[in-house]
Amino acid sequence: MISHDTTIRVLYRDTDKMGVVYHANYIVFYEAARNELFRSIGLPYSDLEAQNIVMPITEVTSHYKAPAYYDELLTIRATVKELPVVRMIVEYEVLNEKGELLNTGKTILGYVNTERMRPCRAPEEFIAKLSKYFE
Repeated sequence: MISHDTTIRVLYRDTDKMGVVYHANYIVFYEAARNELFRSIGLPYSDLEAQNIVMPITEVTSHYKAPAYYDELLTIRATVKELPVVRMIVEYEVLNEKGELLNTGKTILGYVNTERMRPCRAPEEFIAKLSKYFE
């Protein structure tokens, strides 16, 4: 299992008229956390793209438990619990500065070869770097 925390300050643009984080922005927070998770272990998305591999989201879920507000500092925890060979499942927890759980979510991503625009398996180098976290 691998997990990484990313901190995000809620900007005014992230909120609705009531100063509450707009529901769709949690998906954007998930992406930021997922990117930072990969970067933290030396696997930035740009390395995959250089190998003609992209990771489209095939499914996303988000469960709202309590609101997040303008100017709050949020921690988004991204966790991968199983080695992602054919697909990657990333789970998320969004916590406020008090450590209160505000939101949980999950994304399922596939791998697509951009030269053929066909699904494929994760590149061997990608799996090799991730494997040490699942031993």
